Amino acid sequence: MLKSLYSGVTGMKNIQTKMDVISNNIANVNTTAFKTGRVRFEDMLSQTNASAQTGINAQQVGLGVQVGSIDTVMSGGSLQSTGRALDFGIENGDSSFFNVTDGTNTFYTRDGGFYADPSGNLVTSGGLQVQGYMSTPPAVNDANFDAEDLGTNMAPINIPQTIQEGGNTFELQSYSVDSDGFIVGSYSGGNSRVIGRLGLTSFSNPDGLQKSGGNLYSESANSGVPVDGNPSDAGYGSIRSGFLEMSNVDLANEFTEMIVTSRSYQANSRSITTSDTMLEELINLKR
Repeated sequence: MLKSLYSGVTGMKNIQTKMDVISNNIANVNTTAFKTGRVRFEDMLSQTNASAQTGINAQQVGLGVQVGSIDTVMSGGSLQSTGRALDFGIENGDSSFFNVTDGTNTFYTRDGGFYADPSGNLVTSGGLQVQGYMSTPPAVNDANFDAEDLGTNMAPINIPQTIQEGGNTFELQSYSVDSDGFIVGSYSGGNSRVIGRLGLTSFSNPDGLQKSGGNLYSESANSGVPVDGNPSDAGYGSIRSGFLEMSNVDLANEFTEMIVTSRSYQANSRSITTSDTMLEELINLKR
């Protein structure tokens, strides 16, 4: 049987995988902080008809193609203004992620569309708690405040609606988050307090993170160990309040790849039909 038949089959099968990835990229063109995927191919085994000798190259026939890798391109997307205080975008930090937890497992995300639940907890759209560094009780926002007092252990962020001081109760009026991630609350009576700080987590190989759905990633054996840090520190991005990161999908590139993929699929199908025609001619020798 002609090997070209099976080579064409491997081409069609694996090109379909590339088409699946392209379609997923296009479907997520408007998904917050989505990272585009790409497929790379590599040749399969080669049959050696004659080994190489001095002055003579080896004679080898390839036996098809296979998927070499399906990569996640972790380059940052553009920031889109929303004007919403609890929307956060990470700027200039492609390896930085927000740290979120369901109480048992820790996940990582670039989607900074957060919300405050009735208890004042900062949560994702899926209800996971956003983690950072908390000041308990909230520290006075003056020249004596030291960021080192927040500690180095991440915990779920909670924005207290009231604080008690000297027998008095002060109610939260508003709060803001600066580019360094500090959450500063304004309470009644003109009291300004540092509630905490958003934390970021960095990986030595963010491309190795495993997608977990819901715009979440989880640590893998190839991502490296998660390293917690602060926004704007060396190796970490800064946080922009009122912005969300857009998808990094390039539609022009995806449509171009779709055309190339379609033609490649068509060409492989032609190699199968041509091989079939050759077999037909061979069979017709006996009449």
